[in-house]
Amino acid sequence: MLERFEQFSAAISAIYRDIQKIEKSEMDRLGYKGAFAQYLVLLRRHPDGLAAAEICELCDRDKAAVSRVMAEMEDKGLVTRTGNAYRAKLTLTELGHDAADYVACRAEVAVLEAGKGLSDRDRTIFYEALACISTNLQTLSNQGLPEP
Repeated sequence: MLERFEQFSAAISAIYRDIQKIEKSEMDRLGYKGAFAQYLVLLRRHPDGLAAAEICELCDRDKAAVSRVMAEMEDKGLVTRTGNAYRAKLTLTELGHDAADYVACRAEVAVLEAGKGLSDRDRTIFYEALACISTNLQTLSNQGLPEP
């Protein structure tokens, strides 16, 4: 059981590191930070904009991290803010749309390449299993481990 935990933890950590490395590499091409990638794609899916609180919830990030990145993206001309402070809706500018389209295209390539060798059935089972594990871990992290 311990070996399975170590294998799972190492694989998840490696995947996360590799995703960050790919995001950084692709965003460097545009002159932006890798951290912008996830937010660009998220705002692209929500053309009417999102409040920072909604972004926090959807990306599972804390307020400070989202506020910092949104301020940087605003300074770079990628997003615009309508309304006041934390409740303001953030939407992509034309420049932001261009960057988000690029990220979405590159993400599609990454997903196709990463999934090489998996059948559609394998992929479905994998994502179902991953969602189940994620839900269970979230419950454990909120409630703590049960006593033996």
